[in-house]
Amino acid sequence: MSRIQLALRVADLEAAVHFYSRLFGTEPAKRRPGYANFAVVEPPLKLVLLEGEQGEATRLDHLGVEVASTEEVTAATTRLAGAGLATLEEAGTTCCYAVQDKVWVTGPGAERWEVYTVTADARPDLEGVTSEERAPACC
Repeated sequence: MSRIQLALRVADLEAAVHFYSRLFGTEPAKRRPGYANFAVVEPPLKLVLLEGEQGEATRLDHLGVEVASTEEVTAATTRLAGAGLATLEEAGTTCCYAVQDKVWVTGPGAERWEVYTVTADARPDLEGVTSEERAPACC
């Protein structure tokens, strides 16, 4: 299983959650302070919403490919490096309220891409809590 990830930084997280719930016909798979993600089945998409600054227009934060295992991340790292791309590897990093293994590359327009797998949940005690401080810097 793999799917594209689109991470957006939004000024009004609640409005964005409401909109994307209606757009994709599904509720968020994970809600934490300053954060929501949707595991959309069709089209296969991981939509991540990160709370930004009030009044700021929605902007692209980063892109990704979610894969099923650390072995797939390792294979992607080897393939990307072999293709001459500069890679940045992170193992066991906590990002977006999940523990992840990942590799980063940067596109020609400075767009950041990650190939990642989630190895564990982080802070499940915050599931559904939306009124705390902003989410920690992510990705």
